[in-house]
Amino acid sequence: MKKYLFTEELISGLIKSRPNRFIMLVKTNNKIEKCHCPSTGRIGNIEFKNIPCLLSKSNNKNRKTKYTVEAISPLPNKWVGINQTKANAYVEFFLQENLLSKMIKVQELQREVKLNKSRIDFFINNNCFLEVKTLLIHLPFGNKKRISKFNSLERLGKHFQEISLQIKKEQRAIVLLCYLYNAKPFEVPKEANSEILNLVKKATQRGLEHWQINLKIDKKGISLIDYFPISYIK
Repeated sequence: MKKYLFTEELISGLIKSRPNRFIMLVKTNNKIEKCHCPSTGRIGNIEFKNIPCLLSKSNNKNRKTKYTVEAISPLPNKWVGINQTKANAYVEFFLQENLLSKMIKVQELQREVKLNKSRIDFFINNNCFLEVKTLLIHLPFGNKKRISKFNSLERLGKHFQEISLQIKKEQRAIVLLCYLYNAKPFEVPKEANSEILNLVKKATQRGLEHWQINLKIDKKGISLIDYFPISYIK
């Protein structure tokens, strides 16, 4: 199967600390480097102390940080990609290569298309809107104290409503949850309130489709693990 290849192989490092949401201090090549953290929100409940990571190097001389942290390893040899800003580029590659044909067969693809007051990530075949959401919710840790339990369904539910109210009858709309590791199928948190569940249910009834894609990151690039439809309402 075809793989999204990085222009340069990623570099190994060890995260020593995360002094703020934008910066991680990483030991690489026997030197502590101030590295850019591309995910400014919470990343599970990790204590960033001696966490293995993979770094990409920037050739931009004007950048304040030479490296970006692309992935972390919560367990030996199990990488979790954390660069949410790159997810659309990865998804676009697999769409263009028609490796997601069970979801949609691509003949024409546009990026960042306006849908009334919103901007949607992809417009495919002139009739399908596809929005990518990259979540760092339930991370694959053995230590239960480090599993994130925060609920982002509320934000998703409101976004589902916004998209579903704007699509026309002859159009399709898909929200694709993207994970840069082998995640379990997304499940609605038990604490989700009935109002949000009702928003999700109504959006689904209007035709909004829900899919999940799991991607694998290594030093050389991104490969497809699996993709499948998901159901929020049991």
